[in-house]
Amino acid sequence: MSEEVKNSLLSLIQKEFPLTKKPFKELGEKLGISEEEILEILREQKKNSIIRQISPIFDTKRLGYKSSLVAFRVDEKDINKAVEVINSHPGVSHNYERNHDFNIWFTIAVAPDSTLGLEKTVELLSQKSDAKEAILLPTLKMFKISVKLDTTGKADKKEKINKKAYEDIELTPKILKIIEKTQYDLPIESEPFKTVIEKLNISYDELFETLNLLKKAGVMRRFAAILNHRKAGFNANAMVAWDIDENKAEEIGKTAASFIAVSHCYIRPKYPNWKYNLFTMVHGKTKEQTTSHINDIANEIEFFDKKELYSTREFKKVRIKYFSQEFQTWEKSYL
Repeated sequence: MSEEVKNSLLSLIQKEFPLTKKPFKELGEKLGISEEEILEILREQKKNSIIRQISPIFDTKRLGYKSSLVAFRVDEKDINKAVEVINSHPGVSHNYERNHDFNIWFTIAVAPDSTLGLEKTVELLSQKSDAKEAILLPTLKMFKISVKLDTTGKADKKEKINKKAYEDIELTPKILKIIEKTQYDLPIESEPFKTVIEKLNISYDELFETLNLLKKAGVMRRFAAILNHRKAGFNANAMVAWDIDENKAEEIGKTAASFIAVSHCYIRPKYPNWKYNLFTMVHGKTKEQTTSHINDIANEIEFFDKKELYSTREFKKVRIKYFSQEFQTWEKSYL
């Protein structure tokens, strides 16, 4: 199978995975190849760890969880201990070492019924990690969150970001059960949703109708594939923190988010020991390419200063298991 077809397939499933009884057959029809060929390609990509997971991507906040980006300054000799402590929390989905005095960066979410809450949990992790400093960087304004790596090399440099109006939805026990059962990696087989509907004792129509309702309500951002950046060839991924005028944050944030190379774009709080408030995740296959993307952004926005933080080590990158008892178990072990 040609690399062009493989890359086109990876591009397709990052945007939206078909919610149908036989999604791989539908993907094959779009690309002009058979279902069997689609399955063969994806199994190979999964075996080579290029595809991390195919699953719903839920909005943590819309599910009632509180979350934040967190940065710790940890002595080099204490890093392994700190990583073990931080990674033990079931709400830590990403944890990286970055090239800065604040060297440990992780994202954490706490469950709606958390006894400790977000701030106390981070405070406890800081103490147990022997962190010298800690900063809590929750999202104040989100402009973009959409990891879609340009595997084809044909995407435009910029895209239009449309603000979505979400419908109201009541998260009934039945819907919560569907969320719980569908959040895991989808098997690469002809009817991948079969096991789920059998466990839930519902029809395909009811499953897909519920998932589409969750998308319209913003509870599910999309159902899609997440790639392993480095395995997919994107080896230079920078978290760029910008010091911008808070009064111009809306305009500047929208401009920065419009770049295809930017997967995440947020406004976060400033502190006396951290002056940067606009955060962009910028992806490139080489450092030179990423630098070029950063320069493109810098040429279009107003900023006072910026800091390019590259990940030097990946300690954890997983999907949070929503409505899992692991959260309560973790808290009980520390209380």
